[in-house]
Amino acid sequence: MSAPRFDTVVFDLGGVLVDWNPRYLYRRLFDDEAAMERFLAEVCTSHWNEQQDAGRPWSEAIAGLSAEHPRQAALIAAYRERWDEMLRGPIDGSLAILDELRARGVPLYALTNWSHETFPLARQRYRFMDAFLGIVVSGEERLIKPDPEIYRRMLSRYGLDPARTVYIDDAPRNVEAAARLGMHALHFRDPATLRGDLCRAGLLEATRG
Repeated sequence: MSAPRFDTVVFDLGGVLVDWNPRYLYRRLFDDEAAMERFLAEVCTSHWNEQQDAGRPWSEAIAGLSAEHPRQAALIAAYRERWDEMLRGPIDGSLAILDELRARGVPLYALTNWSHETFPLARQRYRFMDAFLGIVVSGEERLIKPDPEIYRRMLSRYGLDPARTVYIDDAPRNVEAAARLGMHALHFRDPATLRGDLCRAGLLEATRG
């Protein structure tokens, strides 16, 4: 019997295993959905948040943006002060897949774009992260996906062979970056699709029923 082609899985966290969305907080702070969307598109943007994922201190980020938008300073401050309210919880179907892979003895790792200041809160809250043999956090590395260097650090740090590694992410650009480095990269859409992808990769067995 030949050895399986793939023997290691690397998960992204937000959007794959953890349901995180700033709207979970800001719907409590806005009465008007359209106004909330404008705020997230024009003030606390995804690009602004990514700079914290890349290592910028939250204090610097809040101060700088509040100086640009002083009338919205309280809403801006809430992004950090009430950050935990953006976490809805684990994505159950994905968590079941993680548990199955762990039970099958598959080595598991995580590579996440996450602020080094807020990640410890999630790490403490979600015990499923104990399943990972290693977690690379962008804020600690001061690099964010899809920069190829952060993938190379992960592969080198844990001695992973990209040709034998499955990488899972909900952001197409991050999937493409992993694929360019030789990993079997899967675009996460939902747990059912992921399960099928992992069965085809030989890492899970199809359920009968």
